[in-house]
Formats: sequence, C-alpha cells, structure tokens
Amino acid sequence: MTQLVVSDEVRTAVAEGRGVVALESTIFSNLGLPSPHNAEALSRCEAAIRDGGAVPAVTAVLDGVARVGLDASEHERILGAARKAAARDLPVAMAQGWEFGATTVSASLTLAAAAGIGVFATGGIGGVHRGVEVTGDVSADLGAIAAHPLVTVCAGAKVFLDLPRTLEWLETAGVPVLGWWTDELPGFTTPTTGIALPHRVESAEEVRAVVEAIRTLGMGTGVLVTVPVPTEDGLDPAEIDAALTSALEDAERQGITGAAITPFVLERIATATEGRSVPANLALAENNARVAADIAC
Repeated sequence: MTQLVVSDEVRTAVAEGRGVVALESTIFSNLGLPSPHNAEALSRCEAAIRDGGAVPAVTAVLDGVARVGLDASEHERILGAARKAAARDLPVAMAQGWEFGATTVSASLTLAAAAGIGVFATGGIGGVHRGVEVTGDVSADLGAIAAHPLVTVCAGAKVFLDLPRTLEWLETAGVPVLGWWTDELPGFTTPTTGIALPHRVESAEEVRAVVEAIRTLGMGTGVLVTVPVPTEDGLDPAEIDAALTSALEDAERQGITGAAITPFVLERIATATEGRSVPANLALAENNARVAADIAC
C-alpha cells in the first residue's frame, strides 16, 4: 500500500517548476482555530496562494496515508480533526492507520520535503519553552526547520515561548532568520517584540538569493522568514503581555506543560481580548500565505 500520496496538481506543479506552498493542517483543525474560523482560515490561505500564482498543498494523514495536497471534498475531515501528528508521529500514524492526523509544523516540513516542495507557510512556529533549563522542552519545529531545505514563512514564534532563546537555538543550528520588511522579531498577533533580528529582506528575490547561496555552500538548512501581522489587524503588545502572564501562571498552577500549553494559552488570550485575537490570527495566516506564494513563484 502506498503510504505517501502527493496530489496530481501538486506533483505536476513541482515537476514543471511552478510555485507550490505547503500548509499544515493543525491550524485548520479544531486544535488550531475554533469553528467556523478554521474553515475561513483554510479558504483564505488557499485563495491567497492561488491569487499569488502558486498551488496550495495542505498536508495531513488520512486513513494511514501521508498526504500532500488535498481535494476540497476532503477539507471537512481537516476541520473536524482532534489529533495532532508531529514529525515523530508520522511513521506511527502511517503504520497504525490513523484515521486522521493533523500535521504540525515539523510533520508538514517533513512531508513537503519528501514531495520536493520548497516553501511552507504557517501561523506561528513552536520554539524553546520558558523554563527550558528545568524541562528541556524545545519544539520539534525548530529541528525540522533546520533539517529540511525549505523556506518557512511565519509570524514569528508563539509569544508564550522564550523568544530570545528560540532565536539563539536557530543561530546555533545555522538557520538564517530573515525579517520581512522588519528589523524586529514579530510577536505572532503583535507586529513587534523589541527583539532585534540578525537580517532583514525587502523582497522575494532576496529570499530566493539566500536559498541559492545556501545550496551553493552545501549547508542544507532551511530558512525562516518572519512576517509581521498586518498593522491594522495586530493587537496591542501590552494587552497580550498581560493576558499571557495570567495564562502562564494558571497553566503552571494546573500543571499544564508541553504541547498542551499552546491551545490553553491561545484560548485564554482569545478570551482576554474578547475574541479579537482570532481575527488577528486569520489575518496573519492569510498574509503569510500571500508572502509564501510570492517567494515560491
């Protein structure tokens, strides 16, 4: 039985050298955004990629088969998913025939690389968790970004992480981190964090030149492009900081750690901002998809 299936549209586009942008499915599931916002996010991201001249390639595990590129008729299965699959889970999901696995950043990069795709778009990446000196908790997203030669387009790392240590990890791994029209690391739903980035780029051509230089040098790493949420859609950093502090304190009291922190904190921030974080999340995901299509094409 074939356990990795690339859709005809994606396979043809890759073979012809046309732009393709891989997408994770976690963000479009109930684990990423509540209904009906997850369906809106999927529609907006795919439309942004097609409007940019590229082909969207949603990744997922369906009935034990790793998929790269889904038909519209299969989208309902993504929207209702409630089980994640990171890179470490892919072999198990395939071997055990999972009915559904919503791919995380690390799993999506793994599948995109296997399909020959060069660009991946997401919302915010995982990173080094606060208190890592005690827990050792570092997201597999970072290792996947370093290991696979793709351009990952995101709105920075999720704000509840240790952002300076996340940047330090990427530097140690040799991953170029580029600010798209910005000198600061974006803060997911906020455009700035006050943390300086090592490099800034102004165009897709610059990003592609960096990729070509990596190939010339035989480095083999990925590239991380960080894109601020559009200013008109971003949230007040002070408001987010206050909500974040409260959420992290509650998570510690309740013993919530690891992968469970992400949905807990995001839900608390959504409540604290009276739902305004959801439109910001939709806007940044769509904007990242648009930038990714520009780079891919």
